[in-house]
Amino acid sequence: MFSYLKGPIVLKMKMFRCLSCALAALFALALTPTPGKAQETFQVGNTTLTASNVTSGIQLPWELLWGPDDFLWVTTRPGTVYRINPETGATNTVLTKSVTNNGSSEPGMLGMAMHPDWETTPKVFIVYTTGPTWNGTERLSVFDWNGASLVNEQILLPLPAAGIHNGSRLLVLPDSTLLMTTGDAGDGGASSQNLNSLNGKVLRINLDGSVPADNPTPGSYVYSYGHRNPQGLALGQGGIIYSSEHGQSNDDEVNVIEPGRNYGWPNVEGMCNTSSESSYCAANNVREPIDSFSPCAAVNGMTWYNHPAIPEWQNCLLLSVMGGFALNDKRLSVLSLSEDGLSVTNETQWFASYGQRIRDVAVNPYTGSVYLAFNGPSYPGSGPNVIKEFRNLDYVPVTSVAGCRYPGALNYDPNATEDDNTCQFAGCTDPTALNYVPWANVTTQCLYTVPCPEDVDGDGATTVADMLLVLGAFGDFCN
Repeated sequence: MFSYLKGPIVLKMKMFRCLSCALAALFALALTPTPGKAQETFQVGNTTLTASNVTSGIQLPWELLWGPDDFLWVTTRPGTVYRINPETGATNTVLTKSVTNNGSSEPGMLGMAMHPDWETTPKVFIVYTTGPTWNGTERLSVFDWNGASLVNEQILLPLPAAGIHNGSRLLVLPDSTLLMTTGDAGDGGASSQNLNSLNGKVLRINLDGSVPADNPTPGSYVYSYGHRNPQGLALGQGGIIYSSEHGQSNDDEVNVIEPGRNYGWPNVEGMCNTSSESSYCAANNVREPIDSFSPCAAVNGMTWYNHPAIPEWQNCLLLSVMGGFALNDKRLSVLSLSEDGLSVTNETQWFASYGQRIRDVAVNPYTGSVYLAFNGPSYPGSGPNVIKEFRNLDYVPVTSVAGCRYPGALNYDPNATEDDNTCQFAGCTDPTALNYVPWANVTTQCLYTVPCPEDVDGDGATTVADMLLVLGAFGDFCN
């Protein structure tokens, strides 16, 4: 059912990178997928990844998770949840819901997350849209897992849905709260800057559906705002939250999500690099992206990778890319990060030879294998599709090792098979600070005033006048 296109691995280097990254990129550029009788291999530096089908025939997979039960869990836009044995490919339907347009366009069944205390509280959080295309409802619901099916739906949060821009990715944080991305529902960004609206936001929610007491605005689910259509979430080392976001025609974004921050839409797209954007960013404490893509590449699901099975990808974000409307750059992007995790230092692109839109990515915590959900070659996705595994067959998983198993922790141990409750998360632990991190247990610098922007007077340039304002030469202008 799949016609695989053989071709060179596409690799795009970002400008102004280090020499070692450039040499590595040139080496990778010369590599091509090697077809075999039943499998293909891809060379990543000194690591050979063998590709194989886990399962095929799934209609438009959207969320792909490695579950706490060591099965793959998949939502599909037409409204079905599957539980898949990653070794045999045996697939069971565990939930079916009626969704908008039967999932034939952008709405449908979307994000999913598991309860962090699975052994005692086996619950699954799912987002799906229901009702008419342009006046529907997006639901965040939680279901009980009875060992065979998802049952006893409880609707935690309803919000407006539309035919486009519904989000919605979910991520459970170390403090057992839930992040949910929402799109602007196609309103051009009017809701994104409206703090009374739940659209165009990243929301933070208690697992029972209530508002966390330490959210940026008391009584509000809003954790960050000014978003257009974020559809990726990942937690990196030290508790850094990363999000991927669809731009309009330029400037798809990868963002670091901070509590209470404004991400600019619709006044800012990508960097604050025009005169009007610079003024708006300075006046509204806008957080610029750490990476952007122009023209839009349709960035989607993402995860942080730091497993020894693929050492070349350690400390990297694995970003699913669907190719935008041009559909000529569908791939998995591997984004190398700086030591502090706050900037992208390099991007390599993989698996473009399949010619398939990649919707989401998951990682096997034992083998380090990477799983990709393919959505067909055309917008907004076409099935039936396939879920593929890319595994380093030479890597031998370790067994019976105690340690921190949370991938975003400072002391994450990729070899650990049993969590010993020692995970450390760096951040400001003072709830009164601007950069307070609720799940931090290792204190770092706290900020109590908004730092001065370089362009203080917002004239589009950093000048001597700006420096004098910062120094207080004309009075107490900025702290």
